[in-house]
Amino acid sequence: QVQLVESGGGLVQAGGSLRLSCAASGLTFGNYPMGWFRQAPGKEREFVAAISRGGITRYLDSVKGRFTISRDNDKNTVYLQMNSLKPEDAAVYYCAADRRPYAIDIRADIRGYNYWGQGTQVTVSS
Repeated sequence: QVQLVESGGGLVQAGGSLRLSCAASGLTFGNYPMGWFRQAPGKEREFVAAISRGGITRYLDSVKGRFTISRDNDKNTVYLQMNSLKPEDAAVYYCAADRRPYAIDIRADIRGYNYWGQGTQVTVSS
């Protein structure tokens, strides 16, 4: 049974930083591209960042230069370092595993991910 468990969310002032973690189990983690998505109240879930098996990354334009996705395959964990946070970054953040093991590319399409965590809340005060 695949499980993805996010942690690290919380309340932070604008301009502050948070580091999200997502621990995976039940799958051969290193074989899967991984992604982070977020969903704010009343909005659709949107792509934030993704990382390939080999460490190639892709970001939502509005977070480029502020967020960094990384992975530690020995620890079966993917991270999202978030710096210079803005109120508009507030959302529930979800990690997800691509439905295609061994895929080389990474993608932003939510339909490409079929394993999801429960989410972690990020609140940014202005």
